[in-house]
Amino acid sequence: MWMQFVTAYGGLVSVAGVRPGDTVLISAASSSVGLAAIQIARKAGARAVALTRTNAKRRQLLDAGADEVIATAEEDVPARVRELTDGVGARVIFDPVGGTALADLVTAAAQGAIVVLYGVLDRTPTPLNVDELLFKHLTIRGLRLFEITADDQRRAEAVAFVTDGLAKGELTPTVDKTFPLEDIAEAHRYLEAGGQVGKIVVTVGHNAGS
Repeated sequence: MWMQFVTAYGGLVSVAGVRPGDTVLISAASSSVGLAAIQIARKAGARAVALTRTNAKRRQLLDAGADEVIATAEEDVPARVRELTDGVGARVIFDPVGGTALADLVTAAAQGAIVVLYGVLDRTPTPLNVDELLFKHLTIRGLRLFEITADDQRRAEAVAFVTDGLAKGELTPTVDKTFPLEDIAEAHRYLEAGGQVGKIVVTVGHNAGS
C-alpha cells in the first residue's frame, strides 16, 4: 500500500509541486500507482485526467475519482487535453510508459509543464519534438521511489501526507479482486488478462474471493 502512494506523492507533490487548479495527466491510470495518483491529485486540489488504452475501464476510473478519462488508443490525446483545458494544456504529466506515446503527452503539455517519468513500460525509441521542449520550457524528470524513501526529510513528508489522507478517507487503497491461496493460478491468469483496476490480493488461511 505504501509504495503506490509514496511513488505517486513523490512524482506529483515532491517533484512536480502539484497545486490547486492544475490539470494532471496520469498514464496507466488503472494501475495501483495510477489510482493513487488520481487520489493524490484530487487531495491537492488538482484535476485528475486518467489515461487508459480503451474505454473498457472508463466507468471504473471515474468511480475511482478521475475527473476525466481519455482512451489513448481511441482518441486524439493532445486535442482532447486542449479541449479540456481551454487550449492551455496539462501542467503535470505522470507517466510510467515512455515510448512512442510520450510524444503525444509532450504535445499535450502546457507552457512550463513538468513530465515525471517513473517507469519505462514501453522501451521502443521515444521521438520528441525538440521545438516543443524548447519553446514550451518543458521539464522531463525521472523519478525512482528510493529518491523519496532514502531522504529522511522527504520520507517524513511523504508519510505525513499519506497518513493524513488515509485518516481523512481521501486516500484509499483499491483492491480489484481477492483470491484464496489455493486459487493462485487463477489469480495469475486474471492478472495476465489485464482487466483489473487496482491490486489483486491473494489471501492465506482464509476463505476469500470477490
